[in-house]
Amino acid sequence: MAKKPPMGWNSWDCYGAAVTEEAVRANAGYMAENLREFGWEYVVVDIQWYEPSAKNHFYNEKAELVMDEFGRLMPAVNRFPSAAGGKGFKPLADYVHSLGLKFGIHILRGIPRQAVRENVNIKGTDIFAAEIADFGSICEWNGDMAGVDMTRDGAQEYYDSIFEMYAGWGVDFVKVDDIARPYHKSEIEAVRRAIKNCGREMTLSLSPGAAPLGEAEHLCEYANMWRMTDDFWDSWDELKRMFDYCRDWFPYAGEGHWPDCDMLPIGYLRVCNGGGGEKTNFTEDEQRTLMSLWAIFRSPLMVGADLPKNDAFTLSLLQNRDIIEINQNCRGSREVYRKGAEIVWTANGKNNTAYLARFNVGDDDIVSDFDLSYIGMSGSVTSYELWTKTETKHNGSVRSSIPAHGVRMYKIETVPA
Repeated sequence: MAKKPPMGWNSWDCYGAAVTEEAVRANAGYMAENLREFGWEYVVVDIQWYEPSAKNHFYNEKAELVMDEFGRLMPAVNRFPSAAGGKGFKPLADYVHSLGLKFGIHILRGIPRQAVRENVNIKGTDIFAAEIADFGSICEWNGDMAGVDMTRDGAQEYYDSIFEMYAGWGVDFVKVDDIARPYHKSEIEAVRRAIKNCGREMTLSLSPGAAPLGEAEHLCEYANMWRMTDDFWDSWDELKRMFDYCRDWFPYAGEGHWPDCDMLPIGYLRVCNGGGGEKTNFTEDEQRTLMSLWAIFRSPLMVGADLPKNDAFTLSLLQNRDIIEINQNCRGSREVYRKGAEIVWTANGKNNTAYLARFNVGDDDIVSDFDLSYIGMSGSVTSYELWTKTETKHNGSVRSSIPAHGVRMYKIETVPA
């Protein structure tokens, strides 16, 4: 799975814990009509779809969750009416699939504490929830779940039981939270086994970050994508720090395993907090920087916007075929150097082309020359700037005027002699 960086939509940035079936269907419909042909395919329902009273980005303490007799969480019918009658997410997944898209869900590591209080039976066993729960391993920011002690009989069977249910629903993507920081190696391995045991291919995403760099090889083996940072929002300081994470993690991006810069907080966000949402705090130059870094680093691309509210500029970011081509198909992505406020990345394209991303993380515009020998090119070249759609000829170096917080993103080809 995930031979290329996954591309899709996640409900968190705009709906928090309060997303509804109506909103998911609206965003899926928009994706199918406007973005599917560009490679966007996953529709992911984020946290607490099983919590009937969720209202925003905050969690209700000790909320009563919707759960079946085996301690497996089920969609709240007041928010997801098609789940009535024990159907779970199958009707919604079927709708998403009918659009030619893929369906995903968020879960938290572990077993519901509510299941432990009721001491329900683990499906297919004579073991009960209290026998596998690890109350010394509780998420620090959401109290819904207790960890699972993987040394105990019934622990793997519990994970197998929930993924068996997800496979029956038609789930294609699972984001498992509270598992990468702190790093819960045994439960990561249990989840991967459960996916294998369920018989359905699923892309596995791990959160939150920062995942430990020292576990990179383990992550590459067991996960398809994993967060390098904590939740990323529309803050320039956070975007500027992302360059450091990308410099550390780029050697580990490859087929089937992708370090994740987190969602793209562009367009209209925080819809659940009232009104029609809030437009991203990023300027247009900062949004082009965001898309360019995520593309050339080859991060998964999961947009957080309320898609039906997209304006023309936001849509243009998501429909830029050149930027998507870099993200999906380039090779050898790497940082070249940092000089003052300039950070330069490069990657290899098809047919001996190169990609060159020149970022300005400073607060003033800069004009700078880039020596093409840094990327193994010389002589006459043609550059095509992928945001302005301008073509220029150069000899030995590329001169760029880069706006503050902005980027110049080039496709470079050697001019035939």
